[in-house]
Amino acid sequence: MTAGGVEVVAHQLLILLALTLLLPLLLLRLASSRSSSTSCRRRRGSNCNDNDGDKQQQQLFLPPSPPGRLPILGHLHLVGSLPHASLRDLAAEHGHGGLMLLHLGAVPSLVASSPRAAEAVLRTHDHVLASRPTSRISDGLVYGSSGIAFSPYGHHWRQARKLVTTHLLALKKVHSYRCARRQEVRLVIGKIREAAAAGMAVDMSSAMNTFANDIISHAVSGKFFRAEGRNKLFRELVETNSNLFGGFNLEECFPLLVDWLGFLGRWFRLGNNTAVEAHHKRWDELLETVVRDRERRNSIHSHGRAGDFTDVLLSVYQEYGITRDYVKAILMDMFAAGTDTSSLVLEFAMAELMRNPQRRTKLQDEVRKSTPEGQEMVEEENLGSMPYLRAVVKETLRLHPPAPLLIPHLSMADCVVHGYSIPSGTRVIVNAWAIGRDPGSWEKPVEFMPERFMDGGSAAGVDFRGNHFRFLPFGAGRRICPGINFGVATVEIMLANLMYCFDWQLPVGIEEKDVDMTEVYGLTMHPKETLMLVPKLRRQRATLHAG
Repeated sequence: MTAGGVEVVAHQLLILLALTLLLPLLLLRLASSRSSSTSCRRRRGSNCNDNDGDKQQQQLFLPPSPPGRLPILGHLHLVGSLPHASLRDLAAEHGHGGLMLLHLGAVPSLVASSPRAAEAVLRTHDHVLASRPTSRISDGLVYGSSGIAFSPYGHHWRQARKLVTTHLLALKKVHSYRCARRQEVRLVIGKIREAAAAGMAVDMSSAMNTFANDIISHAVSGKFFRAEGRNKLFRELVETNSNLFGGFNLEECFPLLVDWLGFLGRWFRLGNNTAVEAHHKRWDELLETVVRDRERRNSIHSHGRAGDFTDVLLSVYQEYGITRDYVKAILMDMFAAGTDTSSLVLEFAMAELMRNPQRRTKLQDEVRKSTPEGQEMVEEENLGSMPYLRAVVKETLRLHPPAPLLIPHLSMADCVVHGYSIPSGTRVIVNAWAIGRDPGSWEKPVEFMPERFMDGGSAAGVDFRGNHFRFLPFGAGRRICPGINFGVATVEIMLANLMYCFDWQLPVGIEEKDVDMTEVYGLTMHPKETLMLVPKLRRQRATLHAG
């Protein structure tokens, strides 16, 4: 564990100690407050009046909850180390219509675990449920949650998203980065070629993470992103982001309690505050350097080309009423989303293909037949004739959505979802992992079967762009991931070239069935074990020219 990780754990233990010491007082406080609020809470259109028994008939039902809710902890003790799996199992036993209400600490959380439930929260009631919960980590790290991913719904978020979707991640703009993708793919293929020549196994987890990080680094800061080791620093910072956001945070389960214990926080610096502040400082120094470098270059070259993300943001951010800190927050979002999502899809795709050699051969045949003879690499213009490649990417996203619970939404007002009352301030969790494995929606739901997405397959025509609520790896509605085009372009060109340039074997002593698909939960879902593969050069493609 890193020093930062030890510090975070120590902080969490301090909060646990404070909770233990103050538990009797908290129970008394809760008991006294419940007696005056329970009878009127959650009634529709009624005021609190302990003497008005008739108004009990006006109460709307809340969604069903599992039994065994504990004081203070709520249902936290029912959630295991893989929350997406725990929530799927709880919903199957105690939910109704794919909806279930949990109390995670002091936070009421609506969990949607079916396509019908997901459509209700992401389309029908999207206008009410499109905000984000308050996050102390996001506030401290991402400039007051002023990026795209964690920003509350409102004017700033709409302006920032419009800027990003119009100027950074539109299909035409993504296409303009094809030369950068080609360059980064070539570098990866060259390194794998060296390993193949030496008969060495390749750490695919590290290789794909480095590739995805370098792609987004190139897009953010242009061809100079390797200067002074910036790409490596970016990669380290993104990894720490994932650890901070993905770890269990007591402050977000007990927000009122932490506010009540604020004096302890000031004295003992409880929680992740110290780690977040230090991490934010490192991010800010790096992003400020990138922005200043770009401003200096643009002042020298007054024609000011609008090439990479930073160029574009600096050329238009004032038009959208966005501050310099907001620019840096958006860039940070680009790194977090662009690195983890693409690298994890590539890693899981390769793992599934190694477990399914017939389907790997089928994909290799398609890629090699669709690429002109004598061409050293797959080019992006060749991808249009590779439907099975797209099916493999879709099937990987179905079984292994990078963010299995998406990012939580927040109810901005009272609403009624499928006849259930959802109070304002309720956190909303969409279990995209469970929905992608729903036996009522998918044939052989746990089997890796890309053919389902091909013409004539049971899921032909199903896409991941928020139109089909049984397949939501990127979410849907107002909060759908704006980087779909960028991420998919990155994954497809890399996976195609891995299949085109090499034949792949498992290390000696490991069989297909031994490939470990065990997951580790965080903000994104990672394989527990490193994927090590042995590349073999194709004889007719043994030489990869430089340039």
